[in-house]
Amino acid sequence: MALTDLPLHRLIPALALGEVGPVDLVDAYLERIRRLDPKLHAFVALYEADARLAAEAAEKAIRSGHRASPFHGIPIAIKDVIEIAGRVTTGGSKVWQERISPVTATLVQKLVGAGMIVLGKTHTVEFALGGWGTNQHMGTPWNPWDAHNARSPGGSSSGSGVAVAARLAPCAIGTDTGGSVRLPSSFCGIVGLKTTIGRISAHGVLPLAPSLDTPGPMTRSVEDAALLLQLLQGPDPLDPKTLLAPPSDPFPALKRGVAGLTLAVLPASERVGVDPEVLSAYDDAAAVLARGGARLIEAPLPCPIEVYGLLSGQIMTTEGYAQMSEIVERADLPTDEDVRPRFLQSRSRTAREYLGFLREKEARKRDFAANFAAIDGFLTPTTPFAALALETIDQKSHPARFTRMVNGLDLCALALPNGFTRTGLPTSLQIIAKGRDEAMALRIGWAFEQATEWLGRRPPEI
Repeated sequence: MALTDLPLHRLIPALALGEVGPVDLVDAYLERIRRLDPKLHAFVALYEADARLAAEAAEKAIRSGHRASPFHGIPIAIKDVIEIAGRVTTGGSKVWQERISPVTATLVQKLVGAGMIVLGKTHTVEFALGGWGTNQHMGTPWNPWDAHNARSPGGSSSGSGVAVAARLAPCAIGTDTGGSVRLPSSFCGIVGLKTTIGRISAHGVLPLAPSLDTPGPMTRSVEDAALLLQLLQGPDPLDPKTLLAPPSDPFPALKRGVAGLTLAVLPASERVGVDPEVLSAYDDAAAVLARGGARLIEAPLPCPIEVYGLLSGQIMTTEGYAQMSEIVERADLPTDEDVRPRFLQSRSRTAREYLGFLREKEARKRDFAANFAAIDGFLTPTTPFAALALETIDQKSHPARFTRMVNGLDLCALALPNGFTRTGLPTSLQIIAKGRDEAMALRIGWAFEQATEWLGRRPPEI
């Protein structure tokens, strides 16, 4: 197996035993990036020289018995909304193409403190507001599952999804406000964990909607996502939301299986409009978990999923406009013509309307929690269809039908591959769990992953 095919949970023991060295590992990824990224366009900035220096230092430290952590010497890619002091952070906008970060995000400090090596910054939808992954001015990453046709990579963490899928990085960090970790994970055939708000510090992450924004890992296996969650979670005085609950170790329960768990599945009304191949893969996934001993019931939804998604979208664009109004109101600035109207739709919203959204959110959360109190997880497709060809996309629509509700209800969710269409495009299963119960979502996902053949599937070489 090539070095660049090794998942995080196999790299860790290989580095510890000296079977793999940080220099060879980083060089292998840099070689793939040089060869493939001119087409894939996953990276907006590559820190090649610094990554090599860090790899050399890691190799010397490990050989001398100064291994900082199990992650020491492992490369990672970072979404270009996450600050690194002294580096350019554009937020996916040409307006900010020379903007120098004044701080380093807490999550980057944790990664680097553990000895991980940042390969570079990955592309994003402008200001992280968009689920298709397109970017008119900075460029749209190429979904690696179709070598000939440009398809949606998913957004807004588009570059992170492409980088992990195409073996340009073993793992990456994205952010998720309405699906921006899970949508590219779905379209690119990888694992993405949407964490509960406050689980991972958002200090140093450019805000879109602060009441919904969550950073999260994007990986090639469920265990890898659990490893990064364990590293990144924890209290941070610079992000008060992280002080609301103690960290939760996902590993004691990770491999316990699903026997005895109660999992909700989509009611018939929510299956309407979902691509038949996606539904078939979804039904097969539910059946796998049932054979593992899980009890399946129809989801007792207090209201249609669309209602949750609409509310989440209203909060997202209202808070987003408050963050970005000075830029999006100026027609003379080079903002994305597809993204700008998404912000401007909230320009006339009043404080009374916004506070009404927040009150409705709390009421919806209470109703949902009451109905799902005895349910361990809720299974949905991650996206209603596989990656669309770019020329067919309606930018006034979004692919976040099943993902936005998770943010609006302060839940957590895992997206992972669960099949392929007849044309070879990945489909994805979303496992929703209660807020702060990432361990449950990961446990269900690990059981599914082990019982199926999708782990390790890779796209064709571009």
